[in-house]
Amino acid sequence: MENKEYLGKIVTVKMDRPLGSKHPKHGFIYPVNYGYIPNTISGDGEELDAYVLGEHKPLDEFNGMVIAIIHRIDDNDDKLVVMAEGRDYSDDQIYALTEFQERYFKSVIIRK
Repeated sequence: MENKEYLGKIVTVKMDRPLGSKHPKHGFIYPVNYGYIPNTISGDGEELDAYVLGEHKPLDEFNGMVIAIIHRIDDNDDKLVVMAEGRDYSDDQIYALTEFQERYFKSVIIRK
């Protein structure tokens, strides 16, 4: 898995699906801020995606620490889990908050 180097790093997430926005194709509402890390490439050829957790208003951009990676076993599109520096959620909390999208994939949460 090539994204492990992001664990513990501060990144800037650009939101293309802020909290409360609707998925253009599947119609579900995003319960968390969701975006990408500019100028990166993920396994799917697109920019690396990230869930921003612990922020309760829609954001355009967010600087935070990568606390975990959701590694999809049956897909080539890992997701970074980003929170404000000094904050952390358990694996169960991460799974609960990202279940709206991750329930369609087999995944493991990778930590430092």
